[in-house]
Amino acid sequence: MHRYFTDQRHEALRNRVRDFAEREVRPRIADMEASRSVCHALSRRIARQGWIGATVERGYGGMGAGHLAKTVIIEELSRVSAAMGAMVQASQLGVAKIIHFGSEEQKKTWLPAIAAGECLPTIAVTEPHSGGHVLGMNSSAIRDGDDYILNGRKIYVGNSHVGDLHGVVVRTGEGSHGLSAFLVEHDRPGFRVGPQAATMGLHGFSFGELFFDNCRVPAANLLGREGDGLAVAYSSSVLYGRPNLTAVSLGIHQAVLEETARFCAERHRYGKPLHALTNIKLKLGRIQSRLLTARLAAYHAVHLLDRGESCDAELMNAKLVNVESAIESARDAMDIHAACGLFTDRPVERYLRDAHHIFAPAGTSDVQLLRLGELALGTAHGEWSGRLADRVRTEDRTEEYDHHHAYAGAGLLTG
Repeated sequence: MHRYFTDQRHEALRNRVRDFAEREVRPRIADMEASRSVCHALSRRIARQGWIGATVERGYGGMGAGHLAKTVIIEELSRVSAAMGAMVQASQLGVAKIIHFGSEEQKKTWLPAIAAGECLPTIAVTEPHSGGHVLGMNSSAIRDGDDYILNGRKIYVGNSHVGDLHGVVVRTGEGSHGLSAFLVEHDRPGFRVGPQAATMGLHGFSFGELFFDNCRVPAANLLGREGDGLAVAYSSSVLYGRPNLTAVSLGIHQAVLEETARFCAERHRYGKPLHALTNIKLKLGRIQSRLLTARLAAYHAVHLLDRGESCDAELMNAKLVNVESAIESARDAMDIHAACGLFTDRPVERYLRDAHHIFAPAGTSDVQLLRLGELALGTAHGEWSGRLADRVRTEDRTEEYDHHHAYAGAGLLTG
């Protein structure tokens, strides 16, 4: 099912991530579920594998492996723990703003540290009173000599409690051209993280609140120019947020299929395995069919992204299809498990809870449908994938390079 878009390098990477996830992540799931709090140590251990730098050019210490490789990484982690897949996707979302809008000095300062796992970046856009309406935000930055002074509050920030470098979009003026983005280090005076709140799922991941109270940052921390904030927010969401969340859904979906098929083989009714019942086999078939379709949509979209082709529609559709189908399959899995699925000794209820967490970020299904409708009508305002093609295209795409060289530098091969 992977052969249409992946090659030997991708499959070697998949095996490496899957092995790590089974050895290092799976044994810690029970503790994460019990504590329902962020897992700092595991987040750092995953970051040190070099996977946050999947799309960072090798010249800055990254893998230079592209968006399809990034999808494989997030998918395989999410197959074991959606919380840890979400941690990686949120960090890679934080990478986008620097790749797209960072100055050369900002790239040299931060990208090598991110690629080495020494820095976990975030992006902070959403506010309590504006939600997904980016232009409704009122957090502000005021120029004061060589600095800016930030005030306000951000919510639903992925990796809020483990992040080292926050990309914060705030208001510096009026209207759509009055938003700007800044890099804010986690230890700056005037910055603090709110207490972690318990959530339905993704236990081990944090998406909390950031507060800015006369937080002073150098003007050199401005991303791009004043007025680029809206572009920073939208491009990061479309080109990284949607495919990243698609990959999390894909990993959950794969886990749902594997766990349900295993349950149907182990469980017996009327002297036969549960899967011998026609209605059960039909439900399994639907899960399998949805997963195959979802993976094709996911891989096709990021394949186009790696090629530098316009693919906003494919990215939106991939998020829509993957989120909706993963939730639907998780519900079917709960039906098949019946009362057994209600207990936490089996992971199927976790899959359902975690799948619901992927619905809202980077736009709900209704938002994706609205944008797809605009594209169909020809009323959409440009395509980010086309506009930033030179920054998202995978480096050395036409050059055959050695498999070991490509991934060994990021610690992805053994032996």
